Amino acid sequence: MNSLASVTLEVADHTAADRFYTAFGLGAQVRLQASEAPTSGFRGFALALTVSQPATVNALIGAALDAGATTVKPASKSFWGYGGVVRAPDGTIWKIATSAKKDTGPDTRQIDEIVLLLGTADVSASKRFYVGHGLAVAKSFGSKYVQFDAPSGGIKLALYGRSALAKDLGVPADGAGSHRLVLGSGAGAFTDPDGFAWEAASMAPTI
Repeated sequence: MNSLASVTLEVADHTAADRFYTAFGLGAQVRLQASEAPTSGFRGFALALTVSQPATVNALIGAALDAGATTVKPASKSFWGYGGVVRAPDGTIWKIATSAKKDTGPDTRQIDEIVLLLGTADVSASKRFYVGHGLAVAKSFGSKYVQFDAPSGGIKLALYGRSALAKDLGVPADGAGSHRLVLGSGAGAFTDPDGFAWEAASMAPTI
């Protein structure tokens, strides 16, 4: 089975980005490389952290803000649970959420799951593309959302309609230029229908 092996964020200031992700507690989970590729607006993706309870959501958002992130959507309760959205200094959008609405203990700062959400023009077409490249579907909700299998401890890949993803994050859907994102795969280098670039990478988990 093929799967997402690595996530590399392209950043204008590598040193500052490394400092932020280390302070945010994700120094080992994401890779960074310097890039001046032009980009503007929504880059078409977000990284989502799933945690166990609201206290952990608040702690991680607080750590991100202290390290230089800005608030996109303040943490609040919703039908699905509790969560908020922040933008890292390099421009990457992070969603931190839990399905729980009440705390059951002290904050642990433990991240249960990391999911890379790709905004696509056509979820069904992109699903077929990735299945054709060896990814196995774990969850599928028609043309709205697809999540692929991942090895234990790996970052999961999911597809979301671009406009729906932007709405969920609380940002305009418009954007242009580079995604500033490179994904690693055991299947070699390719580019998906929405222009997300993949490169050959080790299949070792990134967490």
